[in-house]
Amino acid sequence: MEANTRSTGRLPAAFLTPGSSSFMDFLSDHQPEMLPGKRQLPPTQGVIEAPHGTTIVAVTFPGGVVLAGDRRATMGNVIAQRDIEKVFPADEYSAVGIAGTAGLAVEMVKLFQLELEHFEKVEGAQLSLEGKANRLSTMIRSNLGMAMQGLAVVPLFAGYDVDRGRGRIFSYDVTGGRSEEHGYAATGSGSLFARGAMKKLYSKDLTEDQATTLVIQALYDAADDDSATGGPDVARRIYPIVTVITESGFRRLTDEESSEIARVILEARLQQPDGPRAALY
Repeated sequence: MEANTRSTGRLPAAFLTPGSSSFMDFLSDHQPEMLPGKRQLPPTQGVIEAPHGTTIVAVTFPGGVVLAGDRRATMGNVIAQRDIEKVFPADEYSAVGIAGTAGLAVEMVKLFQLELEHFEKVEGAQLSLEGKANRLSTMIRSNLGMAMQGLAVVPLFAGYDVDRGRGRIFSYDVTGGRSEEHGYAATGSGSLFARGAMKKLYSKDLTEDQATTLVIQALYDAADDDSATGGPDVARRIYPIVTVITESGFRRLTDEESSEIARVILEARLQQPDGPRAALY
């Protein structure tokens, strides 16, 4: 195909033929080997060791949703990377946080971004947030073969639903099963501890500033009990990635904004190491 393109100077017919608005369907028809789930792995004994991303958290507030992740990647009991990025914009009004096998997860996110962009160019309109969540579910399901070999990808998807005028969160399992979470959610190795922190601090009337503080509090608590989750690293100036999605679109907090929130939390933890308490009613 490539040789023919070079010799004629024209795109192959597959690129000029009207077809599905799904980029994944296009690849499945013309170059299925490029899809992560279609690749053949060499025979192995046991689980493949690869860097894994860990904890992702999300929380809704009346104006939208916050999605955040720590920066640590692990490989067994070793820290593989201290400043990995785990939260990515999917499009203008949604984002994906990745947990699981880091390399495959990043590749899946890039394919998901292309999927949404392809649909918008072909159809002339954006998918609904529900439709985006369903497309991601299909991509995760196609990776089931690799997940059975230990190369699982379990993302958290969040976005602002322009039709309903609110933020929404979707969680997944390795088979592509999708669930909508209400209020807050977490995935990854530290999710149990992060969820506990959010459960005691969450309320429906959070402001945006309170929501961004809450997710960093949750990641701090996860790092306190889960060795695979990295907390704010003041010495190396590595802080959680925090993103906010509202009717104005996707925005990532700057390092200065994240570090200021982390600084306030760290100072408070010197007085109260286990963090703020939930109010008693």
